[in-house]
Amino acid sequence: MAGDKNVLLGFHAVVARLRQHPQSVREIFVDAARHDGRLRDLLAVAERLQVRVSTVDEKRLDGMSGGGRHQGVIALVQSRQGPVALEDVLQPAGEPPFLLLLDGVTDPHNLGACLRTADALGVHAVVVPKDRSAGMTPVVAKVASGAAESVPLIVVTNLVRAMEQLKQAGVWIYGAAEDGAQSLFGLQVQGASAWVLGAEGQGLRRLTREHCDVLVRIPMLGQVESLNVSVAAALCLYETRRQRDQQHP
Repeated sequence: MAGDKNVLLGFHAVVARLRQHPQSVREIFVDAARHDGRLRDLLAVAERLQVRVSTVDEKRLDGMSGGGRHQGVIALVQSRQGPVALEDVLQPAGEPPFLLLLDGVTDPHNLGACLRTADALGVHAVVVPKDRSAGMTPVVAKVASGAAESVPLIVVTNLVRAMEQLKQAGVWIYGAAEDGAQSLFGLQVQGASAWVLGAEGQGLRRLTREHCDVLVRIPMLGQVESLNVSVAAALCLYETRRQRDQQHP
């Protein structure tokens, strides 16, 4: 059950699903030894929404989570239907498309952190390749702290083909690279845009780099040569959001 996409671990992920898609929550399991206010609040929400709650011991929760940190709360949920293709997010209401593409990010903690940042900055979807990438797991959902419920994670067969499709739709693609010709400090971002980031250390693959419209470097003033991908994503997405809000206050 550890890799089951229909299992949510921890308070943030479970509460977010209850608030946004309560009809998809089949059952919630809570630690019988926990009696704090946070759990009481969750139980009150579940009772109001008429969601079944079962009290079990910690050993059973550990088995259900496969070793993941569950905080004494696990929910069994139905798969949530949402955008599953790029076409679904290329016509967002109110502003041009704003996307994050991840190339070779296999660490579920990094993916979860990127989803959380994407949610905070109004990104319309996070796009990952089917292979050599972390997918949606209970660990990702927990690290995302509820963002996995609000930001679509779109899995594509081929990331380069997805980039070509975005270009045809008028989306300008920015790739984050240590040797990028353009500095993030002087970058001007306008209209439909997508950021592509690779895993720390490996960076963007060759074909991915070649399909970016511009390669952008994050100025590094210290001894560290690179940033964690979730930190780099936060900087790039924040700058894009800042400029968008200036252009369309």
